Amino acid sequence: MTTKHTAAAAAAELKTIRDFLRYGVSRFNEADLDYGHGTTTAFDEAVFLVLETLHLPVDQLDPYLDARLTAAEREAVAGILHARIDTRKPAPYLLNKAYIQGIPFYVDERVIVPRSYIGELLFSDLFGGDDFTLVEDPTSVERVLDLCTGSGCLAILAARIFPEAQVDAVDLSPDALEVAKRNVADSGFEDRITLHHGDLFAPLKTRKYDVIITNPPYVDAESMDLLPLEFRAEPEMALAGGADGLDIVRRILKEAPKHLTPEGGLLCEFGTGREILEAEYPHLDFLWLQTANSFGEVFWLTREQLKAGK
Repeated sequence: MTTKHTAAAAAAELKTIRDFLRYGVSRFNEADLDYGHGTTTAFDEAVFLVLETLHLPVDQLDPYLDARLTAAEREAVAGILHARIDTRKPAPYLLNKAYIQGIPFYVDERVIVPRSYIGELLFSDLFGGDDFTLVEDPTSVERVLDLCTGSGCLAILAARIFPEAQVDAVDLSPDALEVAKRNVADSGFEDRITLHHGDLFAPLKTRKYDVIITNPPYVDAESMDLLPLEFRAEPEMALAGGADGLDIVRRILKEAPKHLTPEGGLLCEFGTGREILEAEYPHLDFLWLQTANSFGEVFWLTREQLKAGK
């Protein structure tokens, strides 16, 4: 005889954070959930959901592991663990919160859950470091563009990294821009970030930028058909990049030189199509960048390189 696990039973029987984490991992494994929206394992997902629900720091688990929860807390934690299973929605949608570089952002189903490698790169020595850098002096950057901004997170991170820059952020989705507007307001950078509705460079006319960053839709058609339920919860227009995933990347490569200053550069995340790009653009000197969990999924090209590669 199998016992049906319910949120009510969990709330009644479990007592500590350790109990709920063990229970969450067991139920997540049993449900065969998929991850990739800020966590990669059942344990990390359970930690994120439990600590956020309890309004505890998500990077400080140990001090609270054996803390006993109140009845109301147990109900809330059990409820969100079961919601993750029942809805198959990414945890950030259930919590309305996602983190990049430790900075929280509001998210809901109107935007893709932010998880760009560009965040890590912006906070690395590639911008203002002592050795090899893409931009030696971040304070010299006057204008930055974030294409396909979604929740606005990369535009906000750029405003932090380039303290003297005005940042333009563009998205084709009015719904996404509503979420970005909320995040920009919360960031304190409203005076430096301007949101634009439109298709890539169209609303910007002839403006030029020192740095363009973009994490455009880049999932190919075959992969779109195979997406797990968690990823299907995200807006399709924020994921789908055409037959091979690179339709929008090609448009950006074509148009970017007209919108870069003479010393400007393009930082683009595009997924796993490196071989396609190298074959299609043999004269472009792509600089492939590495992060903790990727290599060859983000490139940097200067305006000079883009023009030379035509």
